[in-house]
Amino acid sequence: MITDAPSFRQGRAVTTSSDLKTIGLKATLPRLRILELFEKSAVRHLSAEDVYRMLSKDGTDTGLATVYRVLTQFEQAGLLIRHHFETGKAVFELNQGGHHDHLVCVQCGHVEEFFDSEIEKRQEKIAKDRGFKIHDHSLHLYADCTRQNCPHRSR
Repeated sequence: MITDAPSFRQGRAVTTSSDLKTIGLKATLPRLRILELFEKSAVRHLSAEDVYRMLSKDGTDTGLATVYRVLTQFEQAGLLIRHHFETGKAVFELNQGGHHDHLVCVQCGHVEEFFDSEIEKRQEKIAKDRGFKIHDHSLHLYADCTRQNCPHRSR
């Protein structure tokens, strides 16, 4: 059985000073704002540049180097998960503790999350038949979006 990745979130937002202190991080304005962006954004997979643009648009004066530093700290603390999809550019998502896989459009870069119990069972069987026990895995399917008016192509 595949177990969920460790999550410090435990189903609730980590947005208060005391929550950040619990995981060993001081509650600075950039940290609070960046975490808030991930929790409220309709887009679940954000690059450092995406975060920087969103902060700038909202009038938050945070440099790109600070964004990179905070994202790395959040990843090390288990709040964010880093992915390198086909573009090679790192994108981050909140670690909410549940396993899922990714479908990535190679044309527009849109990422959709999915969970399929049949795929999970098949992977377990393949590993077991070959004498392995899965601890973790990552599945990224790269495809072309077939929607005529894909809203993500303009990104």
